[in-house]
Order: sequence, then C-alpha cells, then structure tokens
Amino acid sequence: MTSEITLFVNPTAGRGRGAHAAQPAASALRAAGFSVRTVVGTDAADALARLRAAVREGTGAVIAVGGDGLVSLALQALAGTAVPLGVVAVGTGNDFARSLGLPVREPARAGRLAAEALKEGRIREIHLGRAADTSYGTVLCSGFDSRVNDRGNRMRLPLGRFKYDLAILAELASFRPFPYRITLDGGPVIETEATLVAVGNSSSYGGGMRICADAVPDDGLFDVTVVGDCGRGTLLKVFPQVYKGTHLGHPKVTVHRASKVTLEAAGITAYADGEPLGPLPVTAECVPAALRLLT
Repeated sequence: MTSEITLFVNPTAGRGRGAHAAQPAASALRAAGFSVRTVVGTDAADALARLRAAVREGTGAVIAVGGDGLVSLALQALAGTAVPLGVVAVGTGNDFARSLGLPVREPARAGRLAAEALKEGRIREIHLGRAADTSYGTVLCSGFDSRVNDRGNRMRLPLGRFKYDLAILAELASFRPFPYRITLDGGPVIETEATLVAVGNSSSYGGGMRICADAVPDDGLFDVTVVGDCGRGTLLKVFPQVYKGTHLGHPKVTVHRASKVTLEAAGITAYADGEPLGPLPVTAECVPAALRLLT
C-alpha cells in the first residue's frame, strides 16, 4: 500500500464544516506517518474526475471529508477497486457513516480512526447497490419521499431544511398512494398500492430516518421496505416512528429481502443516497464486496 492518502473534501459540506474538518483529519493521517494529497473540485463532476485520476495514479486510501453527497461521489470512483474508503462525516445527513457505526461530526476522532485502520489493516468489505449505472451506499427511495424531494428541489425559497418541511406539507395536501409493480429476484410481479418503497443497502436516509432499520451492508441482500396504502392520518402516525425504526411493526409496512429489485410506477422519481437517479422503472442490484471500508 502506498503511503500517500487522498483526502477528498467538500469544503461546503454541513454549511462550511467540511473546510474546517479537513485540517484535523489531515493532521491525524500525517501524525501516523502518511503523506496527504487533497482533492477538491470546482463542482461535482470536476471533483469526481479528479478523484478518479487520483485512484488511477495510485493511492493508499481515499478519505471522504463531507456528507453523504460526497461519499456518493467517492463510491462512483471506488466501487469495485481495491482502494479503501474512510469517512470523516461532517455533512447534514451523514447516513452512510451513521449506519456503519462511524463517528459523526467528530473530524479529529474520525481521522485518527482512519489512520489506525490503515496501520492495522482494519478493512470491512461491504456490498453496494447499483442502479441506473450508479453505485449507492444507503437507500434508494421512491414514492412519497421522492415526491417531497422533487418538490423541494423545485423550490427556490425558503433555504435549508424548512424548504423540505414545506414540501412535505404540500405533498400531504395532494397525497394518494401510488400503484406499484415490484419484482424481487426475478420472481412474480407484486402489484400493490404503496405510499413509498425503499431499497436499503444500509439502514437510514434523510438524516437518521431508519426506513430499512434492519438492513445489514454485508449480507448480500437489500432490505426492501414497502409502506402500503396509508391514508394521511395513518401516514402522519407512522412517519415519526421511522426515526426509531419502530414503523416496521406497523401492519401497513412490509419488508422483503432480495438481491435484485425492479420498481415500476408512473410519475415517480428514484433517488439514491439523496441524489436523483431518474424516473421509474428502475432495477437495483446488490453487488457483494463492492467496497473496502476503513472501520
């Protein structure tokens, strides 16, 4: 393993926390005897191109300093390679790190743990989801939650989290379940009315919503959470339970496990790791041992 480590940084993550977090992470790596090369792009496409070049040229590991968006970019460069990923989670949601038991908003500690993992060879192979030519580490979502994302992305004001709170209220006003066709591992098509369908590579999305609470990222299977044909009142009761994962016990919620999932529904966009994949239909496949993670 080369002693040069690539620090992949989003300086704007977490309203500027990324810029401040890079220094203690770099210091921890240097103190452990590694040299550090920092990669920062002018935009997402430029950042990914620069990271792919660093991986091609040879690097001992990539340490992503930012939130789930930056981790998602790192996955596109690292999936299927031998280069391990470390995460210094300082974004808004940090679901990838949270689901895998990594430190959240503790950049110095996260940097030290990454350095120790490199020294001691502590690497965990995990699977990733693959859909629409994109690798993802957390959850592919569709239905009510993706409609909220669609609406929030169209809104210019207000800024921040409040925009999505307003988007939730607007979607609730016109809410209706969606007719889905779901295929699991090439089996018979399941036709159902559903509020949302989430295909979890790991347990949470949206900043701690444990929609696929029991998902394990190295068992070779997705957890597929189907929230059935809830009315507004039921949805308002079930939705807060998502933060504890207790929604899985509700009679309107069903969980399947599969390695390949096809979702079909009209007028629905799929999102993975919080980023839009495009309209359904979409097929997600679980790719075993796709990522080497510093733990």
